[in-house]
Amino acid sequence: MRAPIGSLSLSGSGGLGARVALHRVCLGIMTVLREAGEADFAFLKDNLDLTDGNLGRHLEVLAAAGYISTRRGYDGRRSRTWVRLTPQGSALQIEIEALRTIINRADGTSRASSTS
Repeated sequence: MRAPIGSLSLSGSGGLGARVALHRVCLGIMTVLREAGEADFAFLKDNLDLTDGNLGRHLEVLAAAGYISTRRGYDGRRSRTWVRLTPQGSALQIEIEALRTIINRADGTSRASSTS
């Protein structure tokens, strides 16, 4: 018999917390930052197909939670905002593994019920 879904912790030690981690946009931002190391606002906006306001709000939430840091700089005469994961935000891998476990369970459940 499988353990109940409630026994899976999405906010365990070093985790991102369910409220932030389960939001697809936040996970998308953190995934891009993990791949890129550091990215500017325009790069994130283009790669995630978000509006300025939507991206800005998600970055505020992630920064307030301590998962990203931002810095302002210039590229020539143009102002840029650069974003990177903090060590706390680097715990993204823990959340990926927890989500994989949930998906694997859901796949097993859906396959079992379709054969009945």
